[in-house]
Amino acid sequence: MSAIRNPSEKDMRAPQNRAGRRVTINDLAAHLGMSKSTVSRAMNGYADISESTRKRVASTAQKLGYQPLSHAQAIRTGRVRALALVLQMDEPDRHNPFLQEFLMGACETASGFGWTVTVSTATSDADMQNVLGRLVDERKADGFILPRTEVRDARISLLQARGVPHVLFGRTEHGVPTAQQKSSWYDILGEAAMCSAVTRLAGLGHERIGYVGSTANFNFTQLRREGFKAGLAAAGLTYDAALLREGARTREEGAEEVHALMRLERPPTGVVFATDMAALGGYDALSDLGLQVGRDVSVIGYDGVPEADYVRPGLTTYHVDTRKAGARLAELLIRQIRGEAPETLREVSDAILVERQSDGPPALRPDQLAEKIKNTQ
Repeated sequence: MSAIRNPSEKDMRAPQNRAGRRVTINDLAAHLGMSKSTVSRAMNGYADISESTRKRVASTAQKLGYQPLSHAQAIRTGRVRALALVLQMDEPDRHNPFLQEFLMGACETASGFGWTVTVSTATSDADMQNVLGRLVDERKADGFILPRTEVRDARISLLQARGVPHVLFGRTEHGVPTAQQKSSWYDILGEAAMCSAVTRLAGLGHERIGYVGSTANFNFTQLRREGFKAGLAAAGLTYDAALLREGARTREEGAEEVHALMRLERPPTGVVFATDMAALGGYDALSDLGLQVGRDVSVIGYDGVPEADYVRPGLTTYHVDTRKAGARLAELLIRQIRGEAPETLREVSDAILVERQSDGPPALRPDQLAEKIKNTQ
């Protein structure tokens, strides 16, 4: 278990005034002409203090160099002014390149509120429950950011049972909460991106479009699959279960599912992927079959990983701003900890289309594509 120091966090030793004495809350209150109680409540975000007063106190505290002693504040408020994030290290994409940007967003925002972010690791689903429970018991954090939500998420059940604030990066139960009524969330509308990807390919002339999704336990898998089907309906295309493949979380699994699609009697001329890593695997599979991405088969991904810009042809994808996600999640969680109702702290954003060269009008009909594959083997 390790703590990440916020990028903008300064030396936490108590600041000194010009006489060499630490600036105290009494100094701050006297300078503002307010009572010590009012200043304390403003610094700790109490709802009975106006936003203008909170900003005035925070601004003056910064100018004078006042910082509350963390241990004294924890005793007084019951808060350690820390958010926690637990990463599961047995995940195949645990080295996701988005992690650094996500943490930067969360840490910068938390630091702006005078809070820190603690990052811990778990080795399995069972260990995740143990780590969360230990952090709660040891009061190492006031609330938790839960990334990568599952349809039925045991982390949510544990934290709700313990009455611990938490915010989800993603929705749960297909985005229609039942037992999770007390959860806050920030999510990207991946289902809308999948629908858009299908209608984009249909607009280019594709009539047979495949789909490669992720594993069924993740909530985004369900939502993105539904978005794909909605795209077919919007484009007036018939749904064919043979064109839908799932379970691809890695580049290798993406390649495997594309090989399966290309073995069909009438393979798709365009494929939409729930993740960029699976889409990059699609590049590998199509190359193995002697096919050209963007000409023989169009490919569209989702995430906006850096590799999408470096492969050739560049991958058309829907970009997710993970730095913004980390920032919004940190703010929503701090607001919840300070007393706002979780069900009022729910936000969604759109993924942004990044057009490159991996998709275009079909050069071959499905039967012609099948013949070309057959002749290259």
